Amino acid sequence: MPSQSRTGHRRRTLRRNLHLILAALTALVTLAAGYLWLTFASPLGYNPPDNLPAIDDDSTYSVFVYGTLTEPWVRWLVMGRAGEGEPAQLSDFNKEQLDIKPLAGAVTRGEVIRVSAEELRALDRYERLGVRYERVELTLDNGDSAWVYRLMEPMLLELSEELDD
Repeated sequence: MPSQSRTGHRRRTLRRNLHLILAALTALVTLAAGYLWLTFASPLGYNPPDNLPAIDDDSTYSVFVYGTLTEPWVRWLVMGRAGEGEPAQLSDFNKEQLDIKPLAGAVTRGEVIRVSAEELRALDRYERLGVRYERVELTLDNGDSAWVYRLMEPMLLELSEELDD
């Protein structure tokens, strides 16, 4: 009888430990999902300034991406679809960490994605347009123009200081 009691105690302990592990994993997955939503899709913490370029709801837009948005899974999280990126390059700009800067003779390689007005707004929210990034229209090497996100100067200075620390 004592061995049956020990076996029952071990089973209860094992079951309790499994429940704790499952609860911890569930909490971790929930936190990760919340973080991804907050980072990629949430309008919380972002109030777009009034002076942003107008977006026509009936138009589609070309956007040159050169960083995280070259990853289809990031575009899917941000816009709700990955979209097809076409290879493209932008001459006389050099990619430096989270930004591109004018530099004669340099070439930044990336992709062009075609987006709807709603998707452009989602990209603006992701890039924190007017707060962290500005959206400028530039001419790519193939002669087409596209929107490009560039760090705003005050943000660039803050990030440089953080990276130096």
